[in-house]
Amino acid sequence: MTSIYDQNLPRTEANFAALSPLGFLERAAQVYPDRLAIVHGALRQTWAQTYVRCRQLASALCGAGIGKNDTVAVMLPNTPPMVEAHFGVPMAGAVLNALNTRLDPETIAFMLDHGEAKAVIVDPEFAGVMARALALRQSRAPVLVIEVEDALYGPSDSPIGSTTYESFVASGDPAFAWQLPVDEWDAIALNYTSGTTGNPKGVVYHHRGAATNAISNVLEWDMPKHAVYLWTLPMFHCNGWCFPWTVAARAGVNVCLRRVDAQAIFEAIRAHGVTHYCAAPIVHGLLVNAPDAMKIGLPAGVKAMVAGAAPPASMIEGMEKMGFDLTHVYGLTEVYGPATVCAKHAAWEALDIGERARLNARQGVRYHLQRDVRVLHPDTLEPVPQDGETMGEIMFRGNIAMKGYLKNAAATEEAFKGGWFHSGDLAVQYPDGYIKIKDRSKDIIISGGENISSIEVEDVLYRHPDVLAAAVVAKPDAKWGETPCAFVELKAGAQTTPEDIVAHCKKHLAHFKVPRAVVFGELPKTSTGKIQKFELRKQAGSVDAINV
Repeated sequence: MTSIYDQNLPRTEANFAALSPLGFLERAAQVYPDRLAIVHGALRQTWAQTYVRCRQLASALCGAGIGKNDTVAVMLPNTPPMVEAHFGVPMAGAVLNALNTRLDPETIAFMLDHGEAKAVIVDPEFAGVMARALALRQSRAPVLVIEVEDALYGPSDSPIGSTTYESFVASGDPAFAWQLPVDEWDAIALNYTSGTTGNPKGVVYHHRGAATNAISNVLEWDMPKHAVYLWTLPMFHCNGWCFPWTVAARAGVNVCLRRVDAQAIFEAIRAHGVTHYCAAPIVHGLLVNAPDAMKIGLPAGVKAMVAGAAPPASMIEGMEKMGFDLTHVYGLTEVYGPATVCAKHAAWEALDIGERARLNARQGVRYHLQRDVRVLHPDTLEPVPQDGETMGEIMFRGNIAMKGYLKNAAATEEAFKGGWFHSGDLAVQYPDGYIKIKDRSKDIIISGGENISSIEVEDVLYRHPDVLAAAVVAKPDAKWGETPCAFVELKAGAQTTPEDIVAHCKKHLAHFKVPRAVVFGELPKTSTGKIQKFELRKQAGSVDAINV
């Protein structure tokens, strides 16, 4: 029987519109046309100008035969064309595939083939890699190659584009009549996971998820109108955690940054009055450990967001010393970047730094517009006791979750088994509902039948004053099966020995959790600063043990 609330109450264009972040750009241009939108070197571009350029880009793509559900790949640093691509590509109905700029040609070629890219926009810095990737493709379908020109980099050593970005944009109609998607479930972006084995999986985002995560970013940070956002986080990583769309929602300023460098970051903060930035722990550590002379004149109250490893006390203390306000978030590519936040409480401010670090190290609670996040038993899907001790798997459900994996029905079904997205992260949940990761399921070390959390050992390592970065992996052991092996990157000038590190760990860990091997050196990292543990596992088997 039809409900009385459905009778003669139709859904029409007058009372319903699909959620999409594209409308944020249109509103920013209409309401604040003359407000600054993009800063890059000498470039100063308003929201009205940005809107026109994005419409021209969309028009030019349509004119080139690219439309609904066609993939447009981009290989760009954090520059204006990357900001524009986040709007211009989906305004044409196409799907944006932002490629990791540090990948090898073989991997890029796989992604171009798998995503069936019909066009590529490439920065001159990566023209050589892209040329090799295009040559390695299995598909013979033609690809439109558009090469960007950037005065801050210079011309490409080996131009590959059939057209330049500026001439391509100029060919488009500034009054192009783009449309919001009819269905908010339509794909807006394709992001490939950084898989450690086999081919990476293509994660498909929808317009609804992109919009709801962008709005959640505003809410979690209490982000004001016209915030000045510095692009330290790569926009190719989970679409910059959806912040290209978030900044548009607030008619803020995108301060572009071609590459991460402590001096450049501090100079940008001072010069442009930066109010917000996001970064992996390694970048925050870079700033904290920079010479004090670099930090002179920094404005107070800069809001910084960190994801990845939990921020150790030394990082929180260092950020506070600079006058920065640090927010800890957690998520994965499959949930648009951050989807939980360690929401801080006023009472925490009265606690000592050690206790604040313990509380802030938790992955926290769901984002505003995420429906639910819980720690569940991985097989039964029953909630684990909220005792801060019983481990289960972090699982999400709601709007901030991918459509699924492109051309991989089996992996999609497995990921969403039981009506939850399975993160693969093992965690506990506290009585206040806050979640804390204990490990990735693949990173748990099983020694003599006992489970050892690599994250727990790493937390202790970070408490050592000479440790800049640390990672712990399993080392094969004839007696115990596995034992912890610590890879440690020391601060400049440190004279610490492996034995010192072991002695430090003994003060804070049960004996069986203490690393049996310690290796000093620079840690292998992804382009987003994540430590590549799979590379360290390859080395651990040949590392000599220490008598603990």
